[in-house]
Amino acid sequence: MNINHRPQFNTQTACELYSEKDGVPVTYVCTTALGDGTVPVDVFYRETPHPEFGNRYFGLYWSDGGLRNEPQVMIINADRVEDLTFDMIEVNGQWHYSQHRHDFYTVGDVSLDGGRAYFRCIGDCSTPTKWFEIKDGKFVEKTDG
Repeated sequence: MNINHRPQFNTQTACELYSEKDGVPVTYVCTTALGDGTVPVDVFYRETPHPEFGNRYFGLYWSDGGLRNEPQVMIINADRVEDLTFDMIEVNGQWHYSQHRHDFYTVGDVSLDGGRAYFRCIGDCSTPTKWFEIKDGKFVEKTDG
């Protein structure tokens, strides 16, 4: 499946770093808010649960900088990504998704918005649309409502 991702970080470097650090293969999954929020998180997957924290998914994101206004890279448990639905459109053989609630994204003659909070399509809404979810680190077409 050809999915267009727009990660915040160099995902190859992150995969290499965490694979070496943890001693297991780590793969990039997607970039999304982990709910109906507006903070995009680059989500990564490891087949075995982390020995200390127990999660199989983790996310990297930029903090808002706090009082010092110095953004930092943060890490978060991202296991809830398997509970989310990704509404996608297909343009020129590639699937696209909005990353978060305020990610108004245009590709070709259609725009989409809403991330995991809602799905809004503007423009050529005859564009093919499907719903996906993530299972074991991979996108699969959602088969139930």
